[in-house]
Amino acid sequence: MPAASPAFLALACVGFIASAPAHAGPDGPDADNDAQDQNQVTVTGQRQELDGPKATAKLVNTPRSVVVLPAEVIEQTGSASLADALRTVPGITFGAAEGGNPIGDRPFIRGFDSQGSSFVDGVRDVAAQTREVFAIEQVQIVRGSDSTLGGRGSAGGSINVVTKLPVAGSFVKGSASFGTADYKRATLDVNQQLSDTIGVRLAAMWHDQDVAGRDAIYSRRWGFAPSLTLGLGTDTRLTIAYYYLESHELPDSGIPFLYTLANAPGTGEIYSEPALGDITTIAGVTGHVDRSTFYGLKSRDFRDATTNQATVRFEHDFGNITLRNSARYSRNDQAYIFLLPDDSQGNVFGTATTNPTTGAAGTRGDVLTGGYVWRRGNTRYGYVEALTNQTDLYGKFQTGSITHSFAIGTEISWEKSRRGTFVSPNGSTISPRCNAATIARYYCTSLFNPNPNDPWVNYASDTSNVATPIVKGARTAETQNDAHTLSAYAFDSITLLPSLILNLGGRYDHFTSRVTPPLVAGATGTFTLEKDNKLFNWQAGLVFKPTASTSLYASYATAATPPNSVLGEGQEGNGLGTTNTALALAILDALKVEKTKSYEVGAKAALFDEQLSLTLAAFQTDTDNARVTGPNNNIEFIGKRRIRGVEFNFNGNVTKWLTVFGGYTHLDPKIVDGGFTALTAPAIMAGTVTIQPARPVLVPSVNTGRQATQTAKDSFTLWADLKPTSRLSVGGGAFYTSRVFGGYQDNRSATQTAAGVVTVNPATKVILRTIPEYWRFDARLGYKISDQVDLSVNVNNLTDKTYFTQAYTSHYAAIAPGRSAFATIGLKF
Repeated sequence: MPAASPAFLALACVGFIASAPAHAGPDGPDADNDAQDQNQVTVTGQRQELDGPKATAKLVNTPRSVVVLPAEVIEQTGSASLADALRTVPGITFGAAEGGNPIGDRPFIRGFDSQGSSFVDGVRDVAAQTREVFAIEQVQIVRGSDSTLGGRGSAGGSINVVTKLPVAGSFVKGSASFGTADYKRATLDVNQQLSDTIGVRLAAMWHDQDVAGRDAIYSRRWGFAPSLTLGLGTDTRLTIAYYYLESHELPDSGIPFLYTLANAPGTGEIYSEPALGDITTIAGVTGHVDRSTFYGLKSRDFRDATTNQATVRFEHDFGNITLRNSARYSRNDQAYIFLLPDDSQGNVFGTATTNPTTGAAGTRGDVLTGGYVWRRGNTRYGYVEALTNQTDLYGKFQTGSITHSFAIGTEISWEKSRRGTFVSPNGSTISPRCNAATIARYYCTSLFNPNPNDPWVNYASDTSNVATPIVKGARTAETQNDAHTLSAYAFDSITLLPSLILNLGGRYDHFTSRVTPPLVAGATGTFTLEKDNKLFNWQAGLVFKPTASTSLYASYATAATPPNSVLGEGQEGNGLGTTNTALALAILDALKVEKTKSYEVGAKAALFDEQLSLTLAAFQTDTDNARVTGPNNNIEFIGKRRIRGVEFNFNGNVTKWLTVFGGYTHLDPKIVDGGFTALTAPAIMAGTVTIQPARPVLVPSVNTGRQATQTAKDSFTLWADLKPTSRLSVGGGAFYTSRVFGGYQDNRSATQTAAGVVTVNPATKVILRTIPEYWRFDARLGYKISDQVDLSVNVNNLTDKTYFTQAYTSHYAAIAPGRSAFATIGLKF
């Protein structure tokens, strides 16, 4: 009998684990060897530290809540994207959107959108994208107001991806994975020291998969990241690195919410959750929406993206002080037509128990009884370019008995984003959305039994019968954002006594942002809107060390989010606008910087020869100047949020055979002041005579006092890797996220009398669009066949739990994959 191939063995393992319970007997041919190996296991991992010039102290001496996610945990959990990896970190949730970044990375840290506070090797990376992990060495999550470290934004924290670059020595690592849902992935990591002072490294990846438990969805991508270092191991080093990622996918928007404010039955607070499982419409028709249900169209929907990054880093050591200059050019291109299963007109649950049979509605064949989903297509194409140069001087020196670990630096950057939309009608000009014609054109589809293979045709308009290719809109219809940043910063970790450390930092940013809106029909030329902001942020912390490996700390830090901070690449709550009317220009002139303050106290310990890191923190983050509607129906900057919470994190080796990573976060995320909402008291008429005109009346926003959206109150993560022998490893993960809210809406109304007396009618119901809490469990089994070959099997979502990962303000919630299993063969030389 011929020897079985590694791929065959891997797939056999996947099939076994995915379909049968795991069990093992106490005896076997290797029982004696295993017993001996239990006394021979050695610790192979080390507790991770922050990487980069701004890391002026070890984690235990840093007065901030910081999580370092190492490559080992990313690999063991089977994470193939940055979003997968970050879900192992407590306190991070992911938000959904419909505009600039509907399906890319949008992490929320401590209740704040951190898309614009994402960095690669310390350089801002604002573009909407889905990041890979094949070239990642570690991920650093700094929590709390963080503009001192990273500049604009960073209200709840920042994420810094540290990439793979040449190191001393030579090795070749490779892996191949095969699994359910047609999962296929291959990675390569080659590091070669060509001489005493020259090193090269190449990381590469190819990935192809469908999505477990979801119809039609697929993801295909590939990438590579070469790098070269001259002067390796010497005082002077030059590193040149390039990163390329190309991806093609059928994007998944998940499941629509069941109710709108208008059709939700009952009174009081009503949770509108995704329409999943057995659903009964307003007409009394019951059907089943399976977790695999996909409302998109293969013939229309797509998402294509490419990322190009080129970096040149120069470093020179002057004894204990290092000078580093990093220059980077990056470009991200993205194009998509993204299905949004729209519930906005009540077509999911329905608005009437019967359909009209007479009049224009009857002639059109309007469907009001529910059971349909509008296939709204959000479209976009565009790119983001950035050119950044950072210069850092960092190291240690002493002034008498006081030791300083410092970093000073400057940053200059230019950023540009340009975007447009495709010409692709989808029924948006027809109301109600679902009638005989829109159903025939597949603009609307069945809630219970949609067909992704429907023969959809792109027409010139919603009512035209002329078929036309999908094309980009006119160049004059594109929007361009430009930004320029000049920054200077300084940090100092001052050891006053062996048991007392003072940590200080300050940063100044001059941020200029411009937007060039699309050319308006009839206009003779374009115009540009501009805002200039000068930001200063600082942080201070005091660390007391009862022992060398423990610390108690207190800290204060600020953050500033200026208008147009993410250049329209995400949800821009404080944009510059796109019109030049007198009112719009007055708003532009009045735009304020959103400011955030964080207070934090905590304790840290580095145990077992610094093999295990423990962190406990309590904090409060306050945000002022949020942009909302004021009491006079004008834009004002009076919005406030307050996030209080506690965090506990652990990372490292508990014993020589047990490694753990994870923690628990509890948040009290509250919208303290959501501003006002404008209601309209209808006009009072006597025949054709207006007795009283319609009057606006302002009422406090329904958001005020409620839980901040896109944020879970409680989250827990645990990944553990157990090594009963030097060859065998058994891993497992448990992940919990409590209920998350996407948005709120109530039905308050206003009326007036003939005398002009206005009355506000209180709400009889409030819609809370939400996704429920969930637990997810993962498992891993690994075996080291030899020093060069290892085999592992991962099973994700072990119980095949149906759960949701993102809740949008309205319309839809993103659904997670079902149970999947894949085996990985790893090679190392």
